[in-house]
Amino acid sequence: MKLFLKIFLWFLAALGLMVGVMMFVTRTFQTEPMVSRFERNTRNQLTIYGGTATQIVTAEGEPGLRTFLNRLKNLEPPRQVSLVAPDNSVWSGDPIDEQAAADVIARTMASGQVETDFSNEERTIGAAPVDFPDGRRLALMFKWERSAPPTLFWGSTTAYFRLLGVLLTGVVLCYLLALYLTSPIRKLREATNELADGDLQTRVDPGLGRRRDEIGDLARDFDVMAGRIEDLISSQQRLNSDISHELRSPLARMNVALEIAKKKANPETLPILDRIENESNRLNEMIGRLLTLARLESGAEEVERVRLDLAEIVKDVAADADFEAQAKGKFVEISIVDSCPVMGSEPLLRSAVENVLRNAVKYTKERTAVDVSLKRENGHAILKISDHGGGVPEDELANLFRPFYRVGEARERRTGGTGLGLAIAERAVKAHKGTITATNYNGGLLIEIGLDTIKKNEG
Repeated sequence: MKLFLKIFLWFLAALGLMVGVMMFVTRTFQTEPMVSRFERNTRNQLTIYGGTATQIVTAEGEPGLRTFLNRLKNLEPPRQVSLVAPDNSVWSGDPIDEQAAADVIARTMASGQVETDFSNEERTIGAAPVDFPDGRRLALMFKWERSAPPTLFWGSTTAYFRLLGVLLTGVVLCYLLALYLTSPIRKLREATNELADGDLQTRVDPGLGRRRDEIGDLARDFDVMAGRIEDLISSQQRLNSDISHELRSPLARMNVALEIAKKKANPETLPILDRIENESNRLNEMIGRLLTLARLESGAEEVERVRLDLAEIVKDVAADADFEAQAKGKFVEISIVDSCPVMGSEPLLRSAVENVLRNAVKYTKERTAVDVSLKRENGHAILKISDHGGGVPEDELANLFRPFYRVGEARERRTGGTGLGLAIAERAVKAHKGTITATNYNGGLLIEIGLDTIKKNEG
Protein backbone atom coordinates (compact mmCIF):
# COMPACT_ATOMS: atom_id res chain seq x y z
CA MET A 1 0.00 0.00 0.00
CA LYS A 2 1.29 3.46 -0.92
CA LEU A 3 2.42 5.76 1.88
CA PHE A 4 -0.03 8.43 0.68
CA LEU A 5 -2.96 6.03 1.04
CA LYS A 6 -1.73 4.86 4.45
CA ILE A 7 -1.47 8.41 5.78
CA PHE A 8 -4.82 9.37 4.25
CA LEU A 9 -6.59 6.36 5.78
CA TRP A 10 -4.97 6.93 9.18
CA PHE A 11 -6.10 10.54 9.17
CA LEU A 12 -9.62 9.43 8.26
CA ALA A 13 -9.54 6.83 11.04
CA ALA A 14 -8.39 9.51 13.49
CA LEU A 15 -11.20 11.78 12.32
CA GLY A 16 -13.77 8.98 12.71
CA LEU A 17 -12.46 8.16 16.18
CA MET A 18 -12.64 11.82 17.15
CA VAL A 19 -16.27 12.07 15.98
CA GLY A 20 -17.10 8.84 17.83
CA VAL A 21 -15.51 10.10 21.05
CA MET A 22 -17.34 13.41 20.71
CA MET A 23 -20.65 11.59 20.28
CA PHE A 24 -19.90 9.34 23.27
CA VAL A 25 -18.95 12.28 25.47
CA THR A 26 -22.03 14.22 24.34
CA ARG A 27 -24.32 11.30 25.10
CA THR A 28 -22.66 10.49 28.42
CA PHE A 29 -22.31 14.01 29.84
CA GLN A 30 -25.15 15.84 28.09
CA THR A 31 -27.86 13.65 26.61
CA GLU A 32 -28.21 11.11 29.43
CA PRO A 33 -28.17 13.75 32.21
CA MET A 34 -30.75 15.72 30.22
CA VAL A 35 -32.99 12.64 30.01
CA SER A 36 -32.55 12.00 33.74
CA ARG A 37 -33.55 15.58 34.55
CA PHE A 38 -36.55 15.28 32.26
CA GLU A 39 -37.74 12.12 34.02
CA ARG A 40 -37.20 13.63 37.49
CA ASN A 41 -39.02 16.86 36.53
CA THR A 42 -41.88 14.83 35.07
CA ARG A 43 -42.39 12.93 38.34
CA ASN A 44 -42.23 16.13 40.36
CA GLN A 45 -44.72 17.81 38.04
CA LEU A 46 -47.12 14.84 38.25
CA THR A 47 -46.85 14.89 42.05
CA ILE A 48 -47.78 18.60 42.06
CA TYR A 49 -50.72 18.01 39.67
CA GLY A 50 -52.02 15.11 41.77
CA GLY A 51 -51.76 17.07 45.01
CA THR A 52 -53.39 20.15 43.47
CA ALA A 53 -56.28 18.04 42.11
CA THR A 54 -56.86 16.53 45.60
CA GLN A 55 -56.93 20.00 47.17
CA ILE A 56 -59.33 21.38 44.52
CA VAL A 57 -61.82 18.51 44.79
CA THR A 58 -61.78 18.87 48.57
CA ALA A 59 -62.29 22.63 48.49
CA GLU A 60 -64.40 23.21 45.36
CA GLY A 61 -65.94 19.83 44.67
CA GLU A 62 -66.22 17.97 41.41
CA PRO A 63 -67.07 21.07 39.25
CA GLY A 64 -63.85 22.77 40.32
CA LEU A 65 -61.90 19.59 39.58
CA ARG A 66 -63.34 19.38 36.05
CA THR A 67 -62.37 22.98 35.40
CA PHE A 68 -58.81 22.25 36.61
CA LEU A 69 -58.56 19.18 34.37
CA ASN A 70 -59.63 21.21 31.30
CA ARG A 71 -56.93 23.78 32.07
CA LEU A 72 -54.31 20.99 32.29
CA LYS A 73 -55.39 19.58 28.94
CA ASN A 74 -54.92 22.94 27.21
CA LEU A 75 -51.37 23.47 28.47
CA GLU A 76 -48.36 23.25 26.10
CA PRO A 77 -47.30 20.82 24.86
CA PRO A 78 -50.64 19.20 23.91
CA ARG A 79 -51.39 16.24 26.11
CA GLN A 80 -54.02 13.63 26.90
CA VAL A 81 -55.48 14.09 30.41
CA SER A 82 -57.80 11.54 32.00
CA LEU A 83 -59.13 10.94 35.50
CA VAL A 84 -59.66 7.18 35.80
CA ALA A 85 -61.61 5.22 38.45
CA PRO A 86 -60.38 1.92 39.93
CA ASP A 87 -62.62 -0.01 37.53
CA ASN A 88 -60.78 1.71 34.60
CA SER A 89 -63.80 3.82 33.77
CA VAL A 90 -62.96 7.37 32.73
CA TRP A 91 -64.37 9.85 35.20
CA SER A 92 -63.24 12.79 33.07
CA GLY A 93 -61.17 13.36 29.94
CA ASP A 94 -60.00 11.17 27.06
CA PRO A 95 -60.55 7.41 26.91
CA ILE A 96 -57.66 5.03 27.66
CA ASP A 97 -56.50 3.62 24.31
CA GLU A 98 -53.17 2.01 25.21
CA GLN A 99 -52.31 -0.96 27.43
CA ALA A 100 -49.22 0.82 28.75
CA ALA A 101 -51.47 3.60 30.12
CA ALA A 102 -53.72 1.04 31.83
CA ASP A 103 -50.65 -0.58 33.42
CA VAL A 104 -49.38 2.76 34.74
CA ILE A 105 -52.85 3.51 36.20
CA ALA A 106 -52.96 0.08 37.88
CA ARG A 107 -49.54 0.63 39.47
CA THR A 108 -50.61 4.03 40.72
CA MET A 109 -53.80 2.63 42.27
CA ALA A 110 -51.78 -0.05 44.00
CA SER A 111 -48.90 2.09 45.31
CA GLY A 112 -50.69 5.38 45.90
CA GLN A 113 -47.68 7.17 44.35
CA VAL A 114 -46.70 8.70 41.03
CA GLU A 115 -45.89 6.06 38.40
CA THR A 116 -44.36 6.71 34.94
CA ASP A 117 -43.52 4.91 31.67
CA PHE A 118 -40.57 6.26 29.59
CA SER A 119 -40.01 3.09 27.53
CA ASN A 120 -41.23 4.67 24.31
CA GLU A 121 -39.03 7.42 22.83
CA GLU A 122 -42.03 9.05 21.13
CA ARG A 123 -44.37 9.52 24.15
CA THR A 124 -44.41 9.69 27.94
CA ILE A 125 -47.11 8.27 30.23
CA GLY A 126 -47.55 9.15 33.90
CA ALA A 127 -50.22 8.85 36.58
CA ALA A 128 -50.69 10.46 40.03
CA PRO A 129 -53.23 9.50 42.75
CA VAL A 130 -56.16 11.86 43.49
CA ASP A 131 -58.02 11.28 46.78
CA PHE A 132 -61.69 12.39 46.97
CA PRO A 133 -63.29 13.56 50.25
CA ASP A 134 -65.55 10.54 50.30
CA GLY A 135 -62.54 8.19 50.40
CA ARG A 136 -62.40 7.26 46.74
CA ARG A 137 -58.99 7.18 45.02
CA LEU A 138 -58.74 7.88 41.28
CA ALA A 139 -55.69 8.11 39.03
CA LEU A 140 -54.88 11.31 37.16
CA MET A 141 -53.26 10.03 33.91
CA PHE A 142 -51.17 12.14 31.51
CA LYS A 143 -49.83 11.18 28.08
CA TRP A 144 -47.91 13.55 25.78
CA GLU A 145 -45.45 13.45 22.94
CA ARG A 146 -41.92 13.23 24.12
CA SER A 147 -39.47 15.83 22.79
CA ALA A 148 -36.20 14.07 21.99
CA PRO A 149 -32.95 15.74 23.10
CA PRO A 150 -31.02 17.45 20.30
CA THR A 151 -28.55 15.20 18.45
CA LEU A 152 -25.30 16.06 16.72
CA PHE A 153 -25.35 13.98 13.55
CA TRP A 154 -28.69 12.20 13.16
CA GLY A 155 -32.38 12.50 13.72
CA SER A 156 -32.94 15.60 11.58
CA THR A 157 -32.03 17.14 8.25
CA THR A 158 -29.82 19.69 9.96
CA ALA A 159 -27.96 16.96 11.82
CA TYR A 160 -27.35 15.02 8.61
CA PHE A 161 -26.03 18.14 6.86
CA ARG A 162 -23.82 18.74 9.88
CA LEU A 163 -22.42 15.19 9.61
CA LEU A 164 -21.91 15.56 5.85
CA GLY A 165 -20.08 18.86 6.35
CA VAL A 166 -17.78 17.33 8.97
CA LEU A 167 -17.00 14.33 6.72
CA LEU A 168 -16.33 16.42 3.61
CA THR A 169 -14.14 18.85 5.53
CA GLY A 170 -12.26 15.97 7.14
CA VAL A 171 -11.71 14.16 3.81
CA VAL A 172 -10.41 17.30 2.09
CA LEU A 173 -8.12 18.23 4.97
CA CYS A 174 -6.83 14.66 5.31
CA TYR A 175 -6.17 14.52 1.56
CA LEU A 176 -4.29 17.83 1.57
CA LEU A 177 -2.27 16.90 4.63
CA ALA A 178 -1.37 13.48 3.24
CA LEU A 179 -0.38 15.11 -0.05
CA TYR A 180 1.73 17.67 1.80
CA LEU A 181 3.59 14.94 3.67
CA THR A 182 4.12 12.53 0.76
CA SER A 183 4.83 14.85 -2.19
CA PRO A 184 8.39 15.63 -0.95
CA ILE A 185 9.04 11.90 -0.59
CA ARG A 186 7.82 11.38 -4.15
CA LYS A 187 10.22 14.08 -5.39
CA LEU A 188 13.05 12.42 -3.50
CA ARG A 189 12.17 9.10 -5.10
CA GLU A 190 12.19 10.64 -8.57
CA ALA A 191 15.57 12.24 -7.89
CA THR A 192 16.91 8.92 -6.60
CA ASN A 193 15.77 7.12 -9.76
CA GLU A 194 17.39 9.77 -11.97
CA LEU A 195 20.63 9.44 -10.03
CA ALA A 196 20.46 5.64 -10.32
CA ASP A 197 19.95 5.99 -14.10
CA GLY A 198 23.27 7.81 -14.35
CA ASP A 199 22.26 11.48 -14.23
CA LEU A 200 24.90 12.55 -11.74
CA GLN A 201 23.79 16.21 -11.84
CA THR A 202 20.42 15.34 -10.33
CA ARG A 203 19.44 17.46 -7.34
CA VAL A 204 16.26 17.73 -5.32
CA ASP A 205 13.84 20.56 -6.05
CA PRO A 206 15.31 23.72 -4.43
CA GLY A 207 11.94 24.49 -2.86
CA LEU A 208 12.13 21.20 -0.98
CA GLY A 209 15.56 22.06 0.36
CA ARG A 210 14.23 25.26 1.92
CA ARG A 211 11.93 23.36 4.25
CA ARG A 212 12.88 23.58 7.92
CA ASP A 213 11.73 20.12 8.94
CA GLU A 214 13.12 16.59 8.78
CA ILE A 215 12.16 16.21 5.11
CA GLY A 216 14.11 19.38 4.28
CA ASP A 217 17.12 17.95 6.14
CA LEU A 218 16.79 14.74 4.15
CA ALA A 219 16.66 16.69 0.87
CA ARG A 220 19.80 18.65 1.74
CA ASP A 221 21.59 15.46 2.77
CA PHE A 222 20.57 13.88 -0.54
CA ASP A 223 22.03 16.80 -2.50
CA VAL A 224 25.29 16.54 -0.55
CA MET A 225 25.42 12.80 -1.24
CA ALA A 226 24.66 13.31 -4.94
CA GLY A 227 27.41 15.93 -5.20
CA ARG A 228 29.95 13.64 -3.60
CA ILE A 229 28.97 10.74 -5.82
CA GLU A 230 29.26 12.97 -8.88
CA ASP A 231 32.75 14.12 -7.82
CA LEU A 232 33.84 10.57 -7.06
CA ILE A 233 32.63 9.07 -10.34
CA SER A 234 33.90 12.01 -12.37
CA SER A 235 37.34 11.67 -10.81
CA GLN A 236 37.25 7.93 -11.48
CA GLN A 237 36.34 8.51 -15.11
CA ARG A 238 39.12 11.07 -15.49
CA LEU A 239 41.53 8.64 -13.85
CA ASN A 240 40.58 5.85 -16.27
CA SER A 241 41.02 8.18 -19.23
CA ASP A 242 44.33 9.61 -18.00
CA ILE A 243 45.80 6.21 -17.17
CA SER A 244 44.74 4.85 -20.56
CA HIS A 245 46.35 7.76 -22.38
CA GLU A 246 49.53 7.48 -20.32
CA LEU A 247 49.81 3.74 -20.95
CA ARG A 248 49.53 4.14 -24.71
CA SER A 249 53.00 5.70 -25.12
CA PRO A 250 55.11 3.15 -23.17
CA LEU A 251 53.07 0.35 -24.73
CA ALA A 252 53.84 1.65 -28.22
CA ARG A 253 57.55 1.89 -27.37
CA MET A 254 57.44 -1.66 -25.95
CA ASN A 255 55.93 -2.95 -29.20
CA VAL A 256 58.72 -1.32 -31.21
CA ALA A 257 61.34 -2.83 -28.92
CA LEU A 258 59.56 -6.17 -29.19
CA GLU A 259 59.75 -6.13 -33.00
CA ILE A 260 63.46 -5.39 -32.83
CA ALA A 261 63.96 -8.19 -30.31
CA LYS A 262 62.08 -10.67 -32.51
CA LYS A 263 64.40 -9.93 -35.43
CA LYS A 264 67.42 -10.73 -33.27
CA ALA A 265 65.86 -13.64 -31.40
CA ASN A 266 66.95 -17.25 -31.73
CA PRO A 267 64.48 -20.13 -32.10
CA GLU A 268 64.49 -20.77 -28.35
CA THR A 269 63.43 -17.26 -27.31
CA LEU A 270 61.05 -16.59 -30.21
CA PRO A 271 58.01 -18.39 -28.61
CA ILE A 272 58.51 -16.31 -25.46
CA LEU A 273 58.55 -13.11 -27.48
CA ASP A 274 55.41 -14.23 -29.33
CA ARG A 275 53.67 -14.73 -25.99
CA ILE A 276 54.79 -11.26 -24.91
CA GLU A 277 53.42 -9.87 -28.18
CA ASN A 278 50.04 -11.53 -27.61
CA GLU A 279 49.78 -10.12 -24.10
CA SER A 280 50.83 -6.70 -25.41
CA ASN A 281 48.11 -6.82 -28.07
CA ARG A 282 45.59 -7.79 -25.45
CA LEU A 283 46.70 -4.93 -23.23
CA ASN A 284 46.47 -2.56 -26.20
CA GLU A 285 42.92 -3.73 -26.92
CA MET A 286 41.97 -3.25 -23.27
CA ILE A 287 43.36 0.29 -23.27
CA GLY A 288 41.44 1.06 -26.46
CA ARG A 289 38.23 -0.16 -24.84
CA LEU A 290 38.97 1.89 -21.74
CA LEU A 291 39.39 5.02 -23.84
CA THR A 292 36.12 4.32 -25.65
CA LEU A 293 34.34 3.79 -22.33
CA ALA A 294 35.84 6.97 -20.88
CA ARG A 295 34.68 9.00 -23.89
CA LEU A 296 31.17 7.59 -23.65
CA GLU A 297 30.90 8.23 -19.92
CA SER A 298 32.26 11.76 -20.13
CA GLY A 299 30.11 12.67 -23.13
CA ALA A 300 33.16 13.49 -25.22
CA GLU A 301 32.14 10.92 -27.83
CA GLU A 302 30.22 12.84 -30.46
CA VAL A 303 26.95 11.15 -31.35
CA GLU A 304 26.40 12.30 -34.92
CA ARG A 305 22.94 11.08 -35.70
CA VAL A 306 22.15 10.02 -39.24
CA ARG A 307 19.40 7.91 -40.72
CA LEU A 308 20.45 4.27 -40.94
CA ASP A 309 18.91 0.82 -40.97
CA LEU A 310 19.75 -1.15 -37.87
CA ALA A 311 19.02 -4.36 -39.78
CA GLU A 312 22.05 -3.81 -42.04
CA ILE A 313 24.34 -3.33 -39.04
CA VAL A 314 23.01 -6.48 -37.37
CA LYS A 315 23.49 -8.54 -40.55
CA ASP A 316 27.07 -7.33 -41.07
CA VAL A 317 28.13 -7.88 -37.47
CA ALA A 318 26.40 -11.27 -37.32
CA ALA A 319 28.16 -12.43 -40.51
CA ASP A 320 31.60 -11.50 -39.12
CA ALA A 321 30.83 -13.08 -35.73
CA ASP A 322 29.57 -16.29 -37.39
CA PHE A 323 32.80 -16.57 -39.41
CA GLU A 324 34.88 -16.34 -36.25
CA ALA A 325 32.53 -18.60 -34.26
CA GLN A 326 32.73 -21.45 -36.80
CA ALA A 327 36.45 -21.74 -36.16
CA LYS A 328 35.53 -22.60 -32.55
CA GLY A 329 32.75 -25.01 -33.38
CA LYS A 330 30.00 -22.46 -32.71
CA PHE A 331 27.44 -20.67 -34.86
CA VAL A 332 25.50 -17.41 -35.13
CA GLU A 333 21.96 -17.79 -36.44
CA ILE A 334 19.58 -14.98 -37.38
CA SER A 335 15.95 -16.00 -36.93
CA ILE A 336 14.29 -12.78 -38.08
CA VAL A 337 15.48 -9.32 -39.10
CA ASP A 338 12.93 -6.57 -39.71
CA SER A 339 13.86 -3.32 -41.35
CA CYS A 340 14.35 -0.84 -38.47
CA PRO A 341 15.27 2.69 -39.58
CA VAL A 342 16.77 4.65 -36.68
CA MET A 343 18.56 7.93 -36.11
CA GLY A 344 21.97 7.34 -34.58
CA SER A 345 25.70 6.94 -34.87
CA GLU A 346 26.69 3.94 -36.94
CA PRO A 347 30.07 3.42 -35.21
CA LEU A 348 28.47 3.46 -31.75
CA LEU A 349 25.57 1.20 -32.69
CA ARG A 350 27.90 -1.18 -34.48
CA SER A 351 30.15 -1.24 -31.42
CA ALA A 352 27.20 -1.99 -29.15
CA VAL A 353 25.90 -4.86 -31.30
CA GLU A 354 29.40 -6.25 -31.85
CA ASN A 355 30.31 -6.23 -28.16
CA VAL A 356 27.10 -8.02 -27.17
CA LEU A 357 27.34 -10.54 -29.98
CA ARG A 358 31.02 -11.34 -29.45
CA ASN A 359 30.36 -11.71 -25.74
CA ALA A 360 27.63 -14.26 -26.54
CA VAL A 361 29.96 -16.16 -28.90
CA LYS A 362 32.61 -16.34 -26.16
CA TYR A 363 30.35 -17.99 -23.60
CA THR A 364 28.01 -20.16 -25.65
CA LYS A 365 28.88 -23.83 -25.49
CA GLU A 366 30.56 -25.65 -28.37
CA ARG A 367 28.26 -26.92 -31.10
CA THR A 368 25.59 -24.43 -30.04
CA ALA A 369 24.35 -21.34 -31.82
CA VAL A 370 23.93 -17.74 -30.74
CA ASP A 371 20.38 -16.70 -31.63
CA VAL A 372 19.84 -13.20 -33.08
CA SER A 373 16.49 -11.56 -33.83
CA LEU A 374 15.53 -7.98 -34.71
CA LYS A 375 11.85 -7.02 -34.65
CA ARG A 376 10.04 -3.77 -35.12
CA GLU A 377 7.27 -3.47 -32.51
CA ASN A 378 5.15 -0.41 -31.71
CA GLY A 379 7.68 2.12 -32.91
CA HIS A 380 10.66 0.35 -31.30
CA ALA A 381 13.49 -1.77 -32.65
CA ILE A 382 13.91 -4.81 -30.37
CA LEU A 383 17.23 -6.66 -30.80
CA LYS A 384 17.58 -9.94 -28.90
CA ILE A 385 20.84 -11.87 -28.66
CA SER A 386 20.87 -15.09 -26.64
CA ASP A 387 23.52 -17.74 -26.05
CA HIS A 388 23.59 -21.21 -24.52
CA GLY A 389 26.30 -20.65 -21.96
CA GLY A 390 24.38 -21.58 -18.84
CA GLY A 391 23.38 -18.04 -17.87
CA VAL A 392 24.49 -16.20 -14.75
CA PRO A 393 23.12 -16.09 -11.18
CA GLU A 394 20.01 -13.93 -10.90
CA ASP A 395 21.61 -11.60 -8.35
CA GLU A 396 24.49 -10.93 -10.77
CA LEU A 397 22.39 -9.78 -13.74
CA ALA A 398 22.28 -6.12 -12.68
CA ASN A 399 26.10 -6.02 -12.43
CA LEU A 400 26.87 -7.30 -15.93
CA PHE A 401 27.08 -3.77 -17.37
CA ARG A 402 29.59 -2.53 -14.78
CA PRO A 403 33.13 -1.96 -16.12
CA PHE A 404 35.57 -4.79 -15.27
CA TYR A 405 32.82 -6.81 -13.61
CA ARG A 406 33.30 -10.56 -13.91
CA VAL A 407 30.84 -13.24 -12.87
CA GLY A 408 33.57 -15.90 -12.61
CA GLU A 409 37.32 -15.37 -12.65
CA ALA A 410 38.00 -18.82 -14.07
CA ARG A 411 35.63 -18.26 -16.97
CA GLU A 412 37.16 -14.86 -17.73
CA ARG A 413 40.65 -16.32 -17.81
CA ARG A 414 39.43 -19.03 -20.17
CA THR A 415 37.73 -16.65 -22.57
CA GLY A 416 40.12 -13.75 -22.25
CA GLY A 417 37.33 -11.34 -21.28
CA THR A 418 38.12 -7.97 -19.75
CA GLY A 419 34.66 -7.08 -18.46
CA LEU A 420 34.36 -3.99 -20.68
CA GLY A 421 32.32 -5.17 -23.66
CA LEU A 422 28.85 -5.01 -22.09
CA ALA A 423 29.74 -1.77 -20.28
CA ILE A 424 30.63 -0.13 -23.60
CA ALA A 425 27.46 -1.52 -25.17
CA GLU A 426 25.32 -0.07 -22.38
CA ARG A 427 26.89 3.39 -22.68
CA ALA A 428 26.48 3.35 -26.46
CA VAL A 429 22.80 2.34 -26.21
CA LYS A 430 22.08 4.96 -23.55
CA ALA A 431 23.74 7.59 -25.75
CA HIS A 432 20.90 6.84 -28.18
CA LYS A 433 18.22 7.06 -25.43
CA GLY A 434 17.72 3.32 -25.68
CA THR A 435 17.49 0.48 -23.17
CA ILE A 436 19.55 -2.66 -22.63
CA THR A 437 18.68 -5.50 -20.24
CA ALA A 438 20.02 -8.95 -19.38
CA THR A 439 17.94 -11.99 -18.36
CA ASN A 440 18.44 -15.72 -18.08
CA TYR A 441 16.57 -17.49 -20.86
CA ASN A 442 16.43 -21.07 -22.14
CA GLY A 443 19.68 -22.17 -20.49
CA GLY A 444 21.65 -19.09 -21.43
CA LEU A 445 21.91 -15.32 -21.24
CA LEU A 446 19.56 -13.07 -23.23
CA ILE A 447 20.57 -9.47 -23.93
CA GLU A 448 17.76 -7.26 -25.23
CA ILE A 449 18.37 -3.82 -26.77
CA GLY A 450 15.54 -1.40 -27.45
CA LEU A 451 15.80 1.70 -29.68
CA ASP A 452 13.24 4.13 -31.06
CA THR A 453 12.61 3.76 -34.77
CA ILE A 454 11.88 6.54 -37.23
CA LYS A 455 8.23 7.11 -38.01
CA LYS A 456 7.08 7.24 -41.62
CA ASN A 457 6.64 11.00 -41.55
CA GLU A 458 10.06 11.59 -39.98
CA GLY A 459 13.58 11.62 -41.34
